[in-house]
Amino acid sequence: MSKKVILFAVLSMFIGCKKDKSNAFEFVQKGNSELFTQAQTFFQPISSVELPALDSTKVALGKHLYFDTRLSKEGNISCNSCHNLNTYGVDNLAFSPGDDGSLGGRNSPTVFHAALHSMQFWDGRAKDVEEQAGGPILNPVEHNIKDEKELEERLRKVDLYKEMFAAVYQTDRQPITFKNITNAIGAFERTLMPASRFDAYLEGDRDALTAQEQRGLEAFMTVGCTTCHSGVALGGQMFQKFGLYGDYWVETKSDKVDKGLADLSKKETENYFFKVPGLRNIAHTGPYFHDGSVQDLKEAVRIMASLQTNITLTQEQIEDITVFLGSLSSDIPEEVKKSPF
Repeated sequence: MSKKVILFAVLSMFIGCKKDKSNAFEFVQKGNSELFTQAQTFFQPISSVELPALDSTKVALGKHLYFDTRLSKEGNISCNSCHNLNTYGVDNLAFSPGDDGSLGGRNSPTVFHAALHSMQFWDGRAKDVEEQAGGPILNPVEHNIKDEKELEERLRKVDLYKEMFAAVYQTDRQPITFKNITNAIGAFERTLMPASRFDAYLEGDRDALTAQEQRGLEAFMTVGCTTCHSGVALGGQMFQKFGLYGDYWVETKSDKVDKGLADLSKKETENYFFKVPGLRNIAHTGPYFHDGSVQDLKEAVRIMASLQTNITLTQEQIEDITVFLGSLSSDIPEEVKKSPF
């Protein structure tokens, strides 16, 4: 071995120790390129998605509707009540109260990045955010509007909406229809697509993630989390049984057994199947799972590895994966969060 090679090796070790006594810097230097390439096979950044061109007037209308409590029977809640834009599109409750205070039966997922998902709701019964927007409005436990006609007639009496709907749906003889209401809300929700540091990493900025976040990313892929949580939304594209290697309600200590998709399909083979949630902003959107039974993200990570991959993670792996999941955090502009009323 030449003196130059030996000197370079010594200097490299010295620099690595100076950067991080835990050898995190050495890990990044050695595995950065390979890790980056592997990550790109599983995930895509927000910038890779061809988002539809959205009419700003329609988006503005959708935002008004999103914040308007007139979309509930007694005017006690709006879309923003359960999907609060100030708290990453959720209310951080296990179950959300409806117009009369009754609690829903499943946890309210974040509205951020929801348009990236191939289906909506925990049982996937809506195909997109436009169809999803109509569900809670007509649900007696949620907004409790009796039928489409009731809401249409209510909004047709509002001068603001007469003007806004006419400006957006100019070719419709009657612009204020239930279909147009949900269409406008969906248009607004499609703008809620903030990019994260992980997006910057996927776009080529190798320094966008810390050494520990990169270790967590490696563990996330190695353990097999990417079987379900991949793509641009890190999930939201498929159904999976919750509890491949055990009963989920035992592991989560849940006091309610929810059969998931089987409640809708009436097929026993689909017992305990749920839509795989996307993981963007997961650090801010607890409590976790369809029943909001787990408050701590580290515990959720442990449970998922145990139930879905039959792997018992080390405490270090749990810590690293949880820290990596924090790199998926991103927020919308403050102006977007403000109610137009």
